[in-house]
Amino acid sequence: MATLEIRDLHVSVAEGTDGTKEILRGVDLIVKDGETHALMGPNGSGKSTLAYAVAGHPKYEVTGGTVTLDGEDVLSMSVDERARAGLFLAMQYPVEVPGVSVSNFLRSAVTAVRGEAPKLREFSKEMKAAMDGLSIDPAFAQRSLNEGFSGGEKKRHEILQLEMLKPKIAVLDETDSGLDVDALKVVSEGVNRFSATPGTGVLLITHYTRILRYVKPDFVHVFAQGRVVAEGGPELADQLENEGYEKYVKAGASA
Repeated sequence: MATLEIRDLHVSVAEGTDGTKEILRGVDLIVKDGETHALMGPNGSGKSTLAYAVAGHPKYEVTGGTVTLDGEDVLSMSVDERARAGLFLAMQYPVEVPGVSVSNFLRSAVTAVRGEAPKLREFSKEMKAAMDGLSIDPAFAQRSLNEGFSGGEKKRHEILQLEMLKPKIAVLDETDSGLDVDALKVVSEGVNRFSATPGTGVLLITHYTRILRYVKPDFVHVFAQGRVVAEGGPELADQLENEGYEKYVKAGASA
């Protein structure tokens, strides 16, 4: 049983010569295997900060609270240790790595997470099957990582990593950003395949409800002013679609 537990998490970020600014102001959230959680909120509410802080981005300083995965202290782990422990982050803006092919990157990542290099033939077969499921052209494997990729290609590649690395908990930061309808369906199918795998949980960060037409959340959390200000089931996403975030932003500001 996999459980990501975030308790009273406070995170600050450096702001040039002006010191630091607190972004997260006491986040409480639990994601268990077999669950899909949607974290929704307006721009600037701190959703991506939460994702990066959990993943261990050095820009974000945790000033209070705890993050554990299966009872283990995530915050004491290095970034690679978090990945090996079973955490995965699909980034909103994946970086370009010229000269490193998708295939070599994936095999290196799989080796690091699994602790041993997979046999080349088995790895190639596994990667091809995952690429087929995401409607990715085989030639994609030889391209430099994210270099010249369209928005849809970047997001499909993030889900390809997810399927190859097989983490316990996946944090997907605005995976629907920049996708057309066809790409959105393909990416959503990949998320659903992962979430149907025993022992896995998903935290899906998004502004909009359109991906939730294809990836059905068990829980919806509203994020505003650096904290979770409301929680509910899938019906809460429909309410947000109709009413927007304004009242939740006000509630977060007054808390």
